[in-house]
Amino acid sequence: MDEGHRKMIVVFLLCVIADMPAESNTLDVCATCHANATCDDKSDGSGKVCNCKYGFVGNGRTFCQDKDECQIGASKICGQHATCHNTYSSYYCTCQHGYSPSNDMAVFIPNDGTHCQDTDECRITGLCGEGGQCRNLEGSFDCSCQLGYQVHNGEEPFHPHTDKAFCKAKCGPVPFLANSEVAWHNRSVVIHRCVDGYHSWRGSNVSVCASSGLWQKATLRCIEIKPPISRLFVLNEKCLHWRAEKYEEDTEVYKVTYIGSRDYQSSFHDKRKRFLSSKADQLDLCLNLLPVTNYSISITAVSARFTATITTNTSLPAPPAPIVYYREFETPVPTLRLRRSHNTLDPISLYQVFVLPIEGIMMFDCSSPVSSNTRESSKEYITGQIDVRHVGTEMNFTVGDGLYYGGFLNAPLEKGRNYYIILRAVSQWKTALKSSCVLWAKVRGTSYILRVSSLSAAASIGLVALAIAFQEDMTLLSADVLYFFYFFISMTKFNDTLGFLPVHSVNNYNKAFFSNYWMYIVQYVLGTRSDPLWRADHLLIRH
Repeated sequence: MDEGHRKMIVVFLLCVIADMPAESNTLDVCATCHANATCDDKSDGSGKVCNCKYGFVGNGRTFCQDKDECQIGASKICGQHATCHNTYSSYYCTCQHGYSPSNDMAVFIPNDGTHCQDTDECRITGLCGEGGQCRNLEGSFDCSCQLGYQVHNGEEPFHPHTDKAFCKAKCGPVPFLANSEVAWHNRSVVIHRCVDGYHSWRGSNVSVCASSGLWQKATLRCIEIKPPISRLFVLNEKCLHWRAEKYEEDTEVYKVTYIGSRDYQSSFHDKRKRFLSSKADQLDLCLNLLPVTNYSISITAVSARFTATITTNTSLPAPPAPIVYYREFETPVPTLRLRRSHNTLDPISLYQVFVLPIEGIMMFDCSSPVSSNTRESSKEYITGQIDVRHVGTEMNFTVGDGLYYGGFLNAPLEKGRNYYIILRAVSQWKTALKSSCVLWAKVRGTSYILRVSSLSAAASIGLVALAIAFQEDMTLLSADVLYFFYFFISMTKFNDTLGFLPVHSVNNYNKAFFSNYWMYIVQYVLGTRSDPLWRADHLLIRH
């Protein structure tokens, strides 16, 4: 065999030997672990390793000895004010004197957050003895004597468990004053003050421990503090009412400030002040508050330096009745005059001109809406609407000029008909609406000759009525007869020529009124009455 073959055989044998398992040379690591160790897998998965158990230190195989956790310091492992106790494979903690565990257990391990906290020894009643006053300290406590007691056999502060000192009565406990507390003391002198919510009311606030061993008690009185102004309210949107709380019957000066603003008028600002001096305990003050205004009212008791505030909203009143120049016209296009003064309600007010065709006894409801349709000639309608802000001190308005006023057509009046012209002032804010009305004019559609004829006819009917009455031996006109003639002439519209008087604002006429009405006619015809008071219209305005 040559040299080359031998080398190939040697290489082959070495490869076979390398691939053979080395079972006889493998080490069992777990069998070598210490009794206080555990056999664990390596983190990289390459084999096994021995680790000492919790509470032991070592290499895990040849030795694992107890670990003294306390050797690193009790404060580090158990926390402040604690003592560390080592045990075989573990440890525990206890609190020092004057401290107790936060979990109320005698022993603990701080891994759950348990720690030592100060014990409040002063919770124990009588710990310092009679007359003693306990003061808790961090990890301990000490005692001192209360007011009216003095220390014996020692000095203050003292510890009752280690010192022989104690408290002995001198004047006894501090005198009790209702609703007061001790502001200052020096064993023999006590200064009292009233507690919060109470006011000192005369008397001395000093109690003195006399040589006799008795207190000279303070005479201070503490009475409950009540606001100088209470039960404040606004009555009928006009007057303020409040109750005055005073400790003396002295005169108090009150300053009343009220500020008004309006949602619909950003430029409006009403700010005024009033002063009132009074000794009374119930007060009223009436203010001239403007309508439809939001007010903030503050009242200050000057000497007491106390202020109370209240808010109120005034409502919408009826606007003032317009001042007109009443006239009677025979032209279908009369020009009417109005005189007015400015009012704070002008921004939310307007004038409406109504036309009422005259037909017998009529009633106009000033507060109700009416038709603006002039085609229905038997009904009243609005012939013009004018914003009050655009009206000066005087205004002229021509009825029937065919123009539009505020979206309403001022339609021409029908010739030959009689009309009443009514002016209505309206104030409206949100859902509230108030109005007032006045008769502005009367437009006649008849001629002068016809009116004279009508008056003669009325006089003739009056004479007939008188003749009937006297034939029946009556000294006065019968109310029933006059009542009949009244309605007869009303139906024939003769009475529309009898002139104008201020409108009667009543809901119903009665027979007595009708009797007096026609009695005036008879007196006028007979010449026994020449004044115009006998005249009366058929128009009733209800507000």
